[in-house]
Amino acid sequence: MCGRYAASRRPEELVEIFGVRKWEPEETLEPDYNVAPTKEVFAVLDRVVKDAEDPRPVRQLRKLKWGLVPSWAKTPEGGARMINARAETVHEKPSYRRAFATRRCILPADGYYEWVTGTQERELEVEGKKKRPRKQPYFVTPADGSVFAMAGLYEFWRDRTLPDDHPRAWWVTCSVITTEAETTPLAVPPAEGPQALADIHPRMPLMLTPDRWDAWLDPSRTDTEELRGLLAPPPSGLMRAFPVSTAVSSVRNNGPELLNELAAPEEGTLF
Repeated sequence: MCGRYAASRRPEELVEIFGVRKWEPEETLEPDYNVAPTKEVFAVLDRVVKDAEDPRPVRQLRKLKWGLVPSWAKTPEGGARMINARAETVHEKPSYRRAFATRRCILPADGYYEWVTGTQERELEVEGKKKRPRKQPYFVTPADGSVFAMAGLYEFWRDRTLPDDHPRAWWVTCSVITTEAETTPLAVPPAEGPQALADIHPRMPLMLTPDRWDAWLDPSRTDTEELRGLLAPPPSGLMRAFPVSTAVSSVRNNGPELLNELAAPEEGTLF
């Protein structure tokens, strides 16, 4: 699962990292250390530029809303619930399969937050049943400090209640693809607590390594089986996880201090 993440890199840095050729400075977003559903986020995508003479897709840095609204939806109200798409079924679910075929993106992050769950709660989550309140938050990030490139999808939705020239006539929304959490040891295991990502939560965002970026973003690739092959988990041992303050549990809190590593889990929390 991915319900919160941090994204502090400046757009100029993302342009360089991902080889972006088109970015509109007015779409700048401030660093966000507590990205929550329905917020605007940066996305990297390859798409033909409207009215351009060159028909080839151009790599762009765009500002999207997190929470996918299918093109056929009557209202956008369900978007806040569609923040994640499961890698195992994304190719066949009505809400995601069209976007999976041609509208794929990368959602750059520093890393993501996850709240540790006890054994019983993890079993309930796997079964899709109601969960208990979450406990100690952990921040999961690449051990080498590189960008966490989350596989994502994006979609267009037309608000038919508004005229064509209205600035909110079109919504562009996105979803993070998740996969089973790694069971292998973390690159830098904490002194105490979970030793693998699966000890924290059964799901995790699917991180794309740089060798998959071009293929994933290429809208001309539409073969389902080929695309599903790109959803294979990255090599193990790339991630580290450490406890952070429970202040991140409130979306009202936002700042670099949320990424401060705690020496140990906060008193009264799991692990």
